[in-house]
Amino acid sequence: MHLFRHRAGLVYQEGLNPKPHLFSGESQIYGGENMYAVIETGGKQYRVQVGDTFKVDKLPAEAGETVEVNKVLAVSDGESLRVGTPLLEGVKVILKVLKHGKGKKIVIFKFKAKKNYRRKQGHRQPFTQVTVDAIEV
Repeated sequence: MHLFRHRAGLVYQEGLNPKPHLFSGESQIYGGENMYAVIETGGKQYRVQVGDTFKVDKLPAEAGETVEVNKVLAVSDGESLRVGTPLLEGVKVILKVLKHGKGKKIVIFKFKAKKNYRRKQGHRQPFTQVTVDAIEV
């Protein structure tokens, strides 16, 4: 089977043999150069590869700990793509927490003309910086 894009959505084409490890029941750890996964955390989706460092909404873990993300929407090894409906079973991404922090300050300023009404408020979104250790298929 081969997955290709069509106006009707993603379509499988018979006759082409995908990599068997992606579709077998065995749990294997891969981290090839072209391997990536699409994960969901904090209500957002991220395309990640092994070694990537990025910021997500704050996670309840201390710096140095590892976090398993089971909400994997898609995984690819560079040659074949496996897409979940909506999630993939038995696939997880291992993240290592590097640090916690706060984002840039956003200033909210409200006012009403000619009424002497002014309100100033600030907000800094907390985040967790993580790195991808492994993609387990």
